[in-house]
Amino acid sequence: MNTIREKVSYVRGLADGLEIKDDTKEGKVIISILEVLDDIADAIETLDSSQSELDEYVDAIDEDLADVEDEVFGEDECDEDDGFIEIECPNCHETVYLDEDLFDDEDEEIVCPNCHESIHFDSDRLKERFDDDDKGKQNSDVKND
Repeated sequence: MNTIREKVSYVRGLADGLEIKDDTKEGKVIISILEVLDDIADAIETLDSSQSELDEYVDAIDEDLADVEDEVFGEDECDEDDGFIEIECPNCHETVYLDEDLFDDEDEEIVCPNCHESIHFDSDRLKERFDDDDKGKQNSDVKND
């Protein structure tokens, strides 16, 4: 794809080929338009260069911030003793983390935070899994209505 600078140069070449002179009213307008197009092309090249520099700078800051986050907060490791259960919603199929305390009250409706649909569980199977200290994925315990 041609750059704006190349397109302006092409139009200027066409004008030169037509031998447009600034001694007529139309010639003055066309030459002025070509000068404005040159200025616009210069400004766009300057903006493009500045944008590229900013992109590099932001990428460097992002990498530095990621290093600081790793130092301060540690790696994104999921602790098994954090009190949350990882499940896949049977409605939207997104992985969600639910607080274990939600499963204590069997009358409480559990709603997916992503799709806001009800999630139904086989509570007997969940209790068995809690008793076995298996706090991994609970996908097999979710019922799809």
